Amino acid sequence: MSLIDRKTTGTVFNVQKYSVHDGPGIRTIVFMKGCPLHCRWCSNPESQSFKPELAYNPNKCLGVDKCVRCLEVCTAGALSTTADNKISVNRELCLDQMHCADACPAQALNVYGRTMSVDEVLKRVEEDSIFYARSGGGLTLSGGEPLAQRDFALALLREARTRRIKTAIETCGFVDYETLKAAAEYLNHVLFDIKSVDAEKHKEFTGQSCERVMENLKSLRADFPDLHIRVRTPVIPGFNDTEEDMNAIVDFLEENVPNVEYEPLQYHRMGQPKYEYLGREYGIEAKQLDDAVFLKLKKIAQDRLGDCVK
Repeated sequence: MSLIDRKTTGTVFNVQKYSVHDGPGIRTIVFMKGCPLHCRWCSNPESQSFKPELAYNPNKCLGVDKCVRCLEVCTAGALSTTADNKISVNRELCLDQMHCADACPAQALNVYGRTMSVDEVLKRVEEDSIFYARSGGGLTLSGGEPLAQRDFALALLREARTRRIKTAIETCGFVDYETLKAAAEYLNHVLFDIKSVDAEKHKEFTGQSCERVMENLKSLRADFPDLHIRVRTPVIPGFNDTEEDMNAIVDFLEENVPNVEYEPLQYHRMGQPKYEYLGREYGIEAKQLDDAVFLKLKKIAQDRLGDCVK
């Protein structure tokens, strides 16, 4: 199986080193393309589609009065010139090759997503093995939803176990449970999102109901009582930023999921520029979450869950 696993390929849009927020210790995060949810506030909009996507940052563009390399290599007619000497991208015409990104000297054009093998990914991860040994870190699979690329994710986890690399995953929980269960066999840590326990609200803001997510978390804890699980909730203005929302999530955890850590996460808009780069509109009209509101909600969780809250 090891040789087959090493050759298994998937679509990755970033490999981020030296992370200290996505599992214990110093970690390398492998961001995989594709997600069954389309959260309006998603900070990684480039993760939602399974296919590579062309991004264009006009602020980096030198202008067609100085450089026309992208126009020269585009054979699909997907690029055109604007009145201010920048370019416009028609992504419906883009071909898979996206040679324009390779031709752009200013990196105004970039492709989110490329095919990598398990062996290629883990060679990148192993470059920092000395940091993992000293800090208790390792590999974290993220996305998107990494388990949406089932075969690739499982092959990565199996081969990482063979190489004695500690593993973690960030999951939205909206996956087939048998896939989640198979992954858990090779995981040291699970970072599991519970965004809301209100089915209608969850569907309105993410595109899917939360029932499967909640059932998967319950089953995961029951089947793997010793697995380290941290439940996380991104607190989003206008979605789940009320005392009622927080108390409902804590009710669910207390009643159904013993022995898990819980971490509320404060909403930020840092991913918003990437929507423009992808030619998309940001999906939520919300300002930065007020610090006082976030701290009040976090205190509710702390008062009820105690030291489990991080």
